[in-house]
Amino acid sequence: MAPRHPDWSPHAGQAVLDALPPGDRLVLPALQALQHEFGFVPDDAVPMVAHLVNVSVAEVHGVRTFYHDLRRTPPAQVTVHLCTAEACQANGSRALVADVEQSMAKLGGRTSDGAVEVVEVFCLGNCAFGPAALVNGRLCGRLDLAALARSVDSARAEVGA
Repeated sequence: MAPRHPDWSPHAGQAVLDALPPGDRLVLPALQALQHEFGFVPDDAVPMVAHLVNVSVAEVHGVRTFYHDLRRTPPAQVTVHLCTAEACQANGSRALVADVEQSMAKLGGRTSDGAVEVVEVFCLGNCAFGPAALVNGRLCGRLDLAALARSVDSARAEVGA
């Protein structure tokens, strides 16, 4: 099940940064701490991190945009990480991606209700059971559209989406 994150506020963000041990008062650990707490790193947090570690806002922005795992917007209630690496391609992930993009959402996008986000990844280590996906942290293999839809529906039911 996807973790529920508290709502972002500058005050709450500052509390997370203030709680960092001295060894973690670096740009990337600070951004990771904010994302761990809130599920994303909002624009308002960039100058806060810059002030904390005594670097420019541009440097913090550069780190935040360089690492694709650092989110700039709140996550959907259900996230589908769909593997498109070679082993999954050999087992049909291209067809699965086409089906998902036609019936659910484009890679990098969300369903029309915004509750499900589909993200492309390049290996989940489940190569023997491709095509594979991670649905709210739950590994699924040997997927076709129907099996993926069942996993997404189950995840949606768990989070009340």
